[in-house]
Amino acid sequence: MSLKVTQTTLPGMLILEPELYGDARGFFLESYNEHDFREATGAELAFVQDNHSRSARGVLRGLHYQIKKAQGKLVRVVRGRVFDIGVDLRRSSPNFGRWGGVELDEDAPQRMVWIPPGFAHGFVVLSESADFLYKATDYYAPEHDHSILWNDPDIGIEWPLQELGEPLLSAKDKAGVRLKDAEVYD
Repeated sequence: MSLKVTQTTLPGMLILEPELYGDARGFFLESYNEHDFREATGAELAFVQDNHSRSARGVLRGLHYQIKKAQGKLVRVVRGRVFDIGVDLRRSSPNFGRWGGVELDEDAPQRMVWIPPGFAHGFVVLSESADFLYKATDYYAPEHDHSILWNDPDIGIEWPLQELGEPLLSAKDKAGVRLKDAEVYD
């Protein structure tokens, strides 16, 4: 299998694209191969949980992370279109507080983003709805779950909200804290 790897503007956050085989009947792709993933990322991590979310246009989820039981996430969209975000929350990193964004959509089903442990993650739905799949390297642990405010001016994420208006947020995401007040990684 051939795996194309592209570095995003945020070091550590990678775009991974396995080869897509298509013809008049449709397509086939090997969406995950442990050997190729480890070779591409250098990450010696096992995925323990797969998640699938469906969200309506304008729904913004994030910025989520777990300090204990930190999760790396391999994410992709199988229906619809989203703008996906990672924020480096490792205080020891030269990129602490920086963000990277990648558009994911059903027209490129092989396009995935690797969000390493130590990063917060979020996305906003740009299409009428979107089905979002992600593999996680640790189990969801609500007692360790944190949320940073999606529009924290210290991070300065440039969310593509021009055509969407005010995003639709959960109560948890509305109550997110500013980066300067958040518990972060060493």
